[in-house]
Amino acid sequence: MKKFKFELEKILEYRNYEKKAAEGELAKALAVEAQINAQLEAIALKLVQMNKSMKTSYNFNDIIAQSQHTNLLNYQKEELLKQLAQAKLVTEQKRSVLRECMKKTTALEKLKEKQLADWKAAADYEEAELLDEVKNKL
Repeated sequence: MKKFKFELEKILEYRNYEKKAAEGELAKALAVEAQINAQLEAIALKLVQMNKSMKTSYNFNDIIAQSQHTNLLNYQKEELLKQLAQAKLVTEQKRSVLRECMKKTTALEKLKEKQLADWKAAADYEEAELLDEVKNKL
C-alpha cells in the first residue's frame, strides 16, 4: 500500500506559518503593554517619593519645584494611560487574528487526523485481506 499523503499539507504548513507570525505579533503587542505598565509603575513610585519629600520640606522654592514636577509626572501618567489604552486595543486585535489562525489550523489538523485514521483503517483491512488470501492458498 502506498504511503499516506495529506493533500492539504501545503495549506496546513502555510496556516502554521501564519499562526506563528500572529503569535509573534501578539508577543510584540504584549511587550509594548508591559513596557508602558513598567513606566506607569515608575511614575507612581516617583509620585509617592515626591509626596513624602513635600511633607518634610519647608522651603517655598522646593515646594513649588516639587509641585511642578508632580504636575509633570501626572501629565506623563495621563499620556501613558492613553498609550496603554491604544496598546490594549492593538493587543486585542492581535489576539483576534491569532484566534482565527488557530481555528483554521485546528480544522485542518483534525481533517488530517481523520484522513490518517481512515487510511490506517483501509491499510489494516487490505493487510487482513492479503493475509486471508495467503492463508486460503495454503
